[in-house]
Formats: sequence, structure tokens, C-alpha cells
Amino acid sequence: GAYGARMAEIAGYLNISCETLAPGETSRPSLDAVEALLQRDSDITHLAVVHCETTTGMLNPIKELISLAKRYNKVVILDAMSSFGGIQMDIGEMGVDFMISSANKCIQGVPGFGFVIAKQSELEKCNGLARSLSLDLYAQWKCMQDNHGKWRFTSPTHTVRAFYQALLELESEGGIEAREARYTENQTTLVQGMRSLGFAPLVNEELHSPIITSFYSPTHSDYQFKEFYNRLKEKGFVIYPGKVSNADCFRIGNIGEVYPEDIKRLIIAVKQSMYWEVV
Repeated sequence: GAYGARMAEIAGYLNISCETLAPGETSRPSLDAVEALLQRDSDITHLAVVHCETTTGMLNPIKELISLAKRYNKVVILDAMSSFGGIQMDIGEMGVDFMISSANKCIQGVPGFGFVIAKQSELEKCNGLARSLSLDLYAQWKCMQDNHGKWRFTSPTHTVRAFYQALLELESEGGIEAREARYTENQTTLVQGMRSLGFAPLVNEELHSPIITSFYSPTHSDYQFKEFYNRLKEKGFVIYPGKVSNADCFRIGNIGEVYPEDIKRLIIAVKQSMYWEVV
């Protein structure tokens, strides 16, 4: 997907040598292919993987991938930007070395900062290795350790306060287990409703995450995404354009302060916005 590709692009900009395994945007990576690569190239030191690929809504098999990486003594970087707080996972038990996420997404705060949960032993090894001043993770951690939580540069106080409030709301909802259950019900309700209107999901059902869902665009000659988007927006709903290279599709998010009743209202709005059926 696009976010795995972005990892490789970032590595290229920073002159970090990397190997990529890209089985296609709607397929999970093969564990056998990953293991073959680890056996073939002993210079590989880290495995980086996106948990939820929001270009398609697909979940990657992180438990199996991380277990494989640990058998070969590799450091694991997990991009959980769009899953942390909304999907149950024990990153300590799995052996994740660096987990990266965001103040918004499943935590339901507001955009403004990212955060990393890391093994201190691995973080300390990063001292002096950063290729970026602003993204020097070790320096940020050391500053916070030495100065009672102080940020190195201007702190985003409003987003930090919103993050704290969001964590309280997550706790009051019943924690990640309850939030994942709500998101899952949202996603199931969405797929059932969209199927009833003739929309087919992009990826196989067993690959779906509860985070976001991609649907194939209608094949009607009169269908235009922009027109469909505008009609839905007038009814109070905003959808995402597709971000897949080999399929005409669009995406609908299932997360945030969204409940199954909201999804049911969306399905009604979609039905009312299907202008190509009456043109």
C-alpha cells in the first residue's frame, strides 16, 4: 500500500538502504518471502511494517511478521498510526521495539503530534544516529527525561491537552476492547449496508480492518466520484477518494466518534445520492 511505499521513500531520502516486499495493494505479505529475504541478506537490521494499510483498509499479520523478525534477531518498527487505541495488541508481548502512532486516529484526539513507544534499551542505541534534527528521537526522549517532560522545541500544548482528554474518554468507553467492538460493529454495518446497495468491498472480508473500508466505484457510465462526494457532503457525510493504483474505488472511515446508528444514516444518504440509477 501507499504507506508501506512511503516508508521506503523516506528511507531513500535519508540514504538508508532498504529492501521492499510489495505483494500488491490487496494482498498480505508472504511470510515465506520475508523469511527468504532475511536469510538472503544478513545486512538487514530492522523490519518495518504498517499495521493497518488505510489505502485499502487491510490489516497486515503483524504478530506473525514480528515473531519471524525476532527469530532472526531484527529490530522491529511498527507503524500503528491508524490502529493503536482501536485494535487490541500487546506490543510488549509481541516484542515490538518501536511503535509509532498519532494523537488523533483511534485515540480520537486532534491532529498535532505523533508519538513513539519504544524499548529504552533500543532507544538508547539511537544516540548520535539521527539524520534529522527535528526527528531526533533520542534527543527528544533525553530532553524529556532530564527536564520533567519538557519538549525540545515549542510544545503543542492544545493538542497535548486534547490528547489527555481523549485518553480519559477512551477509558470511560471501556478501553480499547470496547472501542474495537464499536469500530467492528461500524464496519460490519457499513459493509452489509453498502452491499445491499450494490457496492463491493475492495479486499476480501477476512483481510478487513475495523478502521476504514474501500469499495469499488460503480461501473455506471454516469458515475463521477466528485458528484457522488458532493451529494453526500450536502447530507452531512464526507468520504475519501481511492488511493489504490490498479482499482477505481473510494473509502469510508469507521472510526472516530461514530456509532452504528451513524453508519445506518450514512447508508440512507448513499442510497439517496445514487443519482446514476435515475439518470
